[in-house]
Amino acid sequence: MPRRGKKHRTVAQSVEQRPYEMDEAIGLLKRSSYVKFDETLEIAMRLGVDPKHADQMVRGNVVLPHGTGKKVRILVFASGEKMKEAADAGADHVGGDELAGKIQEGWLDFDAVISTPDMMKVVGRLGRVLGPRGLMPNPKSGTVTFDVAKAIEDIKAGKVEFRVDKTGILHAPLGKLSFEVDQLRINALALINAVLRAKPGAAKGKYVLGISLSSTMGPGLKLDESATVQAAEA
Repeated sequence: MPRRGKKHRTVAQSVEQRPYEMDEAIGLLKRSSYVKFDETLEIAMRLGVDPKHADQMVRGNVVLPHGTGKKVRILVFASGEKMKEAADAGADHVGGDELAGKIQEGWLDFDAVISTPDMMKVVGRLGRVLGPRGLMPNPKSGTVTFDVAKAIEDIKAGKVEFRVDKTGILHAPLGKLSFEVDQLRINALALINAVLRAKPGAAKGKYVLGISLSSTMGPGLKLDESATVQAAEA
């Protein structure tokens, strides 16, 4: 493991080995930031599911009330009048086979992909490229739709997709550290609520086993998961 820098070690030493209240954790991460760029606040949730079983997979999406603070480059696969609809709604790239060809050649200058259902025959060829990067359009996430304008609007408004990984941990961004504490708390509770509502029927026992917050370069802070879940359900 690479040795951490002096500033990171100094910040890490200020972290107490106890559960934090959410506002306290956010405040500490904001005060402790030592880099010159606007870090992202991130959440990690350890869930009591076994993702190896399809009926215990946790995935979904939520529009964060205060957005992510990130400019998202959107690519839309469409044809006919839907191409103009996508362009008018603010898509950065719109097309079909020609875009698929560029992607197969290694072009990846985009952050989100939307496709109309009729274009999935083209997008399907890109599964090996888009899938591992979490960019493959999916009806469940609202990125395979004929209502491309609404899909673009949601993404630009701060739509975040989440999916538990093979270890049972879910990671997601919550906004920039420059946001107010209240804004970050509201975003966090919205995402946690969405994860709670996505609980699989096959999940047994305790669902949320742990929650932690961290910034891009900062330490991880464990939250009081019981209090946090109660706040998200309220």
